[in-house]
This record gives sequence, structure tokens and C-alpha cells, in this order.
Amino acid sequence: MTQLVIATRESRLALWQAEHVKTLLEKRGHQVSLLGMTTRGDQILDRSLSKVGGKGLFVKELEVALTEGRADIAVHSLKDVPMDLPDGFALACVMEREDPRDALVSGRFSSLEELPPGAVVGTSSLRRMVLLRSLRPDLKIEALRGNLDTRLRKLDDGHYDAIVLAAAGLKRLGLGQRIRQIFTPQQMLPAAGQGALAIEVRADRDGLLQLLAPLAHPASWLAVSAERAVSRAMGGSCSMPLAAFATVSGAKLQLRAAWGDPDDPEALVRADSAGPAADLAQAVELGNGVAAQLRAAGAH
Repeated sequence: MTQLVIATRESRLALWQAEHVKTLLEKRGHQVSLLGMTTRGDQILDRSLSKVGGKGLFVKELEVALTEGRADIAVHSLKDVPMDLPDGFALACVMEREDPRDALVSGRFSSLEELPPGAVVGTSSLRRMVLLRSLRPDLKIEALRGNLDTRLRKLDDGHYDAIVLAAAGLKRLGLGQRIRQIFTPQQMLPAAGQGALAIEVRADRDGLLQLLAPLAHPASWLAVSAERAVSRAMGGSCSMPLAAFATVSGAKLQLRAAWGDPDDPEALVRADSAGPAADLAQAVELGNGVAAQLRAAGAH
């Protein structure tokens, strides 16, 4: 039996994710406790992440806890994890992915098509912004920050006609009934890593890496590795309106990506490719190839 401490953000969704990992580890005979933390990403709500340091703001404090030995592992939404980890850290595993798609939530309208011209839709994701504009250029897209509960409250208070959220978070918190429409990947290509949970550790914790290996889901890890390779090759910034989504079918990995310009709805470019899915190196190679396609089509 091993005693483990999990560092986690204190939002309801982050705590659900940490508790999920805690339960899995306890079933394997380990003693586990949680270390709740507030990150800079949770504190800064009046500006977009792209203007204040990116999604790494959600993980830095947790990494400090790992460095100082106050925690053994950190549980993250993979979408919030920078493409390149700081020296001394490693992803121990990527767990089985939840629904990776985006969802429309609205109190009055049942679909994107039903929204009237000029309707206000909330999102702070540049990816969602450019994809929404490609589907409905007549909509008014406005910034929406905060944890999931905060975003839903702002919708319910009448600040928006609809908001777009990750389906995974809603489902994990038992809020699936709030979903009015789930976008197909053809409509709204997901973000790299969306719906996947990752466990981060110090890279020198070899025993811990071995202990966590059984929690990994190989197909999910392959898919998100290809997606994150696209983002890394394109610059890896959350200020970039980039989508990447991969699926594994047998020994084949299918990867699609899209890049847009927030100031030019006509600039949306797409790319796709397929290749073998034998290991993470092949997944990364496929992602690099799709990024090259995007650049050749005008993405930058």
C-alpha cells in the first residue's frame, strides 16, 4: 500500500476529476488524500487566457506542490496542460476519454440553428469563436470566463442566449440534461485533448510512473498525442484558434485539424490525414504532418 496526495484545483469539476482518480487508486489498495489549490487561472476572470499567460496558469501552482513534495501527483483536464511540460515533469498517463465534443447550452433555444440573428453566444475559446462564425456569421460572440458553474449561472442570469461548453464537464457533473445540442466534429472540431484526463508527476518518480501505468488508456493516449503534436508544431498557444481531433480504429489513427483567424471568418483552413497507431511516436509524426498541411494551406 502507498500513501498518495493528489494536487487539484478547487472547482467542482476539478474536484470531481481528482476524486475519480482517488477512487481508482483506492480500489488498487492505496491510501489517497486531496490537496485543493487555487490557481492563477482561477483567480483572473476579467481577461481572456490568451492575454494573461495561457492555460498553463491552471497548472503551475500544482507543479510547485509536486516540486516541494506536498503532493505526489496532479490531475488535470488535458486541454489545460501546456504542450511542453517544464523540465522535471512528465505525464504519467492519459486516462480514458469522456465525450470530446462541444455542447450548446441554452434556456430558450434547442439548437444553434434555432438562435435568432444577432443572438449572443458566450465563449472565450478562440477555436469555438472561429468555428461558430463559420457556421453562423450573424451571431454575436461574447467573452465568457469562469468555472463551469459560473458560466452556467451567467447564462441563467440572462447575459447570453446560449453558451458553448465541453460536453465532458457537463456529463461528469451530472449536468447532461442542460445540453440542448451536441455538435458533431464536422460542425465543431474539438480542441486538442478535450475530454481527456491526465496525471502529472515529477519525472524522477520512477516508482510512481509504474504505479500509475495501469490507469492509462492506450487509445485515448494515442489520439491526444496526435492532437497535441499539431498544437505543438503550430506554436502551442491558447491564443491560437486551433482545433485538432483524432480517433483510433483498430491499428489506424485518423486526425483532423482546423485553424482560423478571429478577424477573418473566411480564413478557416482544414487538414486531415491517417496513419498507423502502433505507438506514441507514430501519433506525433501524424500530428506533425497535419500541422504541415495547415501551414501549407495558409495557417500561421
